[in-house]
Amino acid sequence: MTQQLEINNLSELGIVAKALIPYLDESNIIAFYGAMGAGKTTLIKALCEQLKVIDEVSSPTFSIVNEYADQSGFVVYHFDFYRINHLEEVYDIGYENYFFSGYPCLIEWPEKIGQLLPEKHVKVTVEVSDSSEKRTFTIEMMPTNVI
Repeated sequence: MTQQLEINNLSELGIVAKALIPYLDESNIIAFYGAMGAGKTTLIKALCEQLKVIDEVSSPTFSIVNEYADQSGFVVYHFDFYRINHLEEVYDIGYENYFFSGYPCLIEWPEKIGQLLPEKHVKVTVEVSDSSEKRTFTIEMMPTNVI
């Protein structure tokens, strides 16, 4: 299943976030690919808003993982692997406990840990057009033959 969405400005990110919600029924892992400044963290903030997260959502660039909760205690994990230099760092944080918890795991810079991503996950690719605000989002269920 592949879906492509285009927005004209970042205020429309809620549309993309809403489109991602049904994918969480298929996999709790959503991997966000895109260049620096493409809007991955901003999209994750919009998705957390859709998930009714009450905690402040911010980039976990230095902490690697942030944990957010909603009023009922439902947890969302937000990873930023940009600064990962060795896979041992990911093992050290106990990534398996997060990835296999059943809770949503929203991952920025997943290409840094590619071999550790579960085969079944949601891949979101963010492409920035010539306009600084316009974005194209490609959402794919991986592997692509999974329905």
